[in-house]
Parts: sequence; C-alpha cells; structure tokens
Amino acid sequence: MIKLYGAIASPYVARVVMYARIKGIDLPLSDAPGGIKSPEYLRLNPVGKMPALEVDGQGIGESTVICDYLEDVYTDRPGLPADAYDRARSRLVARLTDRYLAPQGSALFRQMNPAKRDAVAVDAAVKEIGKVFGWLEQVMGNGPFCVGSVPTLGDCALSTWVMMLKQILPVCPEVPDPVGQGRLADWWQAMQAHPECGVVLNDFGTAFGGFMKMMAPRR
Repeated sequence: MIKLYGAIASPYVARVVMYARIKGIDLPLSDAPGGIKSPEYLRLNPVGKMPALEVDGQGIGESTVICDYLEDVYTDRPGLPADAYDRARSRLVARLTDRYLAPQGSALFRQMNPAKRDAVAVDAAVKEIGKVFGWLEQVMGNGPFCVGSVPTLGDCALSTWVMMLKQILPVCPEVPDPVGQGRLADWWQAMQAHPECGVVLNDFGTAFGGFMKMMAPRR
C-alpha cells in the first residue's frame, strides 16, 4: 500500500500528485499524521518536510525522489521520455526549477507585505527569475510540453512553481509574468489545457491562494 502525505498547497506535494496523475497511479493524499514534526511523521521523513510517501510502512522523502520511485515501480505509463537525452532534458528542467527558481520564488513570498517590502531584494529576485526562465526556455524541446507532446517530470516540477508565481503577481506588481509570451506562453497554455495537469494546477492554485490569505495578517 502506498500513501502520499502533505498538503496540495505545497508546490512539491502538487508536483508528486501531478506526476502520479500523468502516470495513471491512484495515489491517495493525506495530511501528515500528527503534523510534519511529529515522531510518527519523522519516522517516515526525518527531514520533517512535505511530501513523504509511505510504502508498506516505510517512508520516502523529497518530491523528485518520490517521482523517481513511482517511475521505477509503475512502468506501464512512463512519466519520462523514452529517449535518454530527452529524459535528461526533462530532469534538467526539474533541476533548474529546484536549484535556481524555487529559492527566488520563496524570496518573493517573503516580500509580499508592501509596508515591509525590501525593494532591493525584490529587484534581485526578479532579475534572477528572468535569467532562470531564459535557461528553461533554452533547454526545452519544441513542445508543446517541456520535452515533446506529453507532459513529463520537468513539466510537473516547473508548472507548480509557475502557478505559485502567478498567485504572487497581483501582490507584487514589480514581478513580470514569467510565461507571458513566446515558447513559455505556449507551454503554459498546454499545461492548463491538459486533462490531468490542468486539474492539479487549479487545485494547487486555489489551495496556495488560500494559504496566502491565511498568512496575510502575519506578514
């Protein structure tokens, strides 16, 4: 038996949910037992972060590692391209997202209170985000998805962070729309229209928007 623990408001949890959907896996999503710092949850994921995958009583942490596990075990419907180079390219999109885009998105999230906003920090994050999306566009294939005609790991990783940035845009008008034109705009349209990916993106966007409202009084 497998079970995914976490909240859909997390881009990392949403990534795994989306990856399971494109692979046709029925993967139940549950709240972390006792919270992510509880002894029960830390037994599954000692880092104490979301998500964690429970497999017959044992735990696996880190979203990309969980996706790798699903890819290894559920082989009927691949979540990565057949070609080795294309597989590497899809993984590269996910890696660029985690290594370079996610820290800047998190930095912007900390600057959403206009009264306390650090304009220098926002400007630095915006410049880095523009640079990263330039890299992402360069490494993508012809599309419409990151690598080819069906969504793969890279699409799942990148799209949830794009949705997070879309939620931040109205609060931080200094941030340009990262997928407003060109190849990335076509990719984003394809992701939203995809029957599995689009549903997860909508669910994540709604949940993250709710999280932003909940956090607003604390900012």
